[in-house]
Amino acid sequence: MDRETFHTCCSLVKIPRQSYEQFRSSHFVDYIEKKDFSYSRFFKNYLLPNHPCVFSKRFTEDWNCRKHWVTETGKPNFQRLLQDFEDTPVPVANCNAREYNANPKQILPFKEFISYWREYIQNGHSSPKGCLYLKDWHMHREFPEHNIYSTPVFFSSDWLNEYWDTIEVDDYRFVYMGPKGSWTPFHADVFRSYSWSANVCGRKKWLLYPPGQEEYLRDCHGNLIYDVTAPVLQDKGQYPHYEKACQPLEIIQEAGEIIFVPSGWHHQVYNLEDTISINHNWLNGCNLDIMWQFLQGELSAVQREISEWRDSMDTWHQHCQVIMKSCTGIDYGEFSSFLKIIANNRLSFLNACSGTSAPGCLRHLSDTLATLGPHHAAFDLQRVAHILECMLSNEDFLRLDPTSLSSQPESLLQQIRDAMRSAL
Repeated sequence: MDRETFHTCCSLVKIPRQSYEQFRSSHFVDYIEKKDFSYSRFFKNYLLPNHPCVFSKRFTEDWNCRKHWVTETGKPNFQRLLQDFEDTPVPVANCNAREYNANPKQILPFKEFISYWREYIQNGHSSPKGCLYLKDWHMHREFPEHNIYSTPVFFSSDWLNEYWDTIEVDDYRFVYMGPKGSWTPFHADVFRSYSWSANVCGRKKWLLYPPGQEEYLRDCHGNLIYDVTAPVLQDKGQYPHYEKACQPLEIIQEAGEIIFVPSGWHHQVYNLEDTISINHNWLNGCNLDIMWQFLQGELSAVQREISEWRDSMDTWHQHCQVIMKSCTGIDYGEFSSFLKIIANNRLSFLNACSGTSAPGCLRHLSDTLATLGPHHAAFDLQRVAHILECMLSNEDFLRLDPTSLSSQPESLLQQIRDAMRSAL
């Protein structure tokens, strides 16, 4: 991040985001062709305003997976893939079956999935087994030595994976492989994170709705539609608000291209050809406020669901946090730990840059922080500080047992304020 962008961002408390109507009146989905496109431009034009865009295949042309996983005719290279992953267990979803608002999954050996895929193609893209889709495979975590791709700098300020890499529990980097006709039902990404998706080969069709439009796509019971192309949406008795919904943004993503999906944009995705893609969920200071709003909404939903026991349970508030974590994957205590790790990494980095830490400290810090620079680290700290201030005025957060927190937010907030004074 350059100095000008940093000083502009330091004046922000609430990040200004254009309405969808303003976006549609002035933009279509921008296509970024040349590799000399700067991070600062992406930051100001897409991350902060929360707008989608597409990067050309030039940004993936050096990836090993595009060289080795694809045949000369642009199809998946099954032979090479089997050499690398033959007996690996992989998660496979059945696109023809519905389980709540997703597809049920099973674990199969990779070679069994490829055998199915070959037969599916030979049978004219049909099978009595249904349309199977290998998805959410943590290949990067399982095979880091393969070095099949590199995360573009635009998506490198990735707090989600930085945190889970630190605690060595999980990650949100995935490989998807599916035949023509495989698809993903309507959804928004985990924690309302950003996502980026790169087609190694094949083509996808994306239908995207901006934040807020999903409320018109709920049935009379408040349940989100499973398939936004389903005729049932025309039934006003079941979907009374559908006629208020805007038309979705439709994007055809070609082989090699990368799509940036903004925070909180619900979407549905189809594979128009036999397709392999790399997908990351990620978030940072630009959409941290959206994540915090999402978590508050999730907790409120739990509290409404079990409100009848509020006066009869001494541990009702703690119980709400437990249910929230089981449903959402995180509670307020872990969110606090998440902010602590992100902030401490940047405080250490700024100390190293100023020469106040021990010699050699910089060698142990993230290459990403070094690439993005101290101005970006300071912006990150400013955003963490803002959310900490919000949390410290939140009644539900203040009800947490202080001994259950990995650090005291007040202390972390003061550290950040001290560091920001030096940075500014």
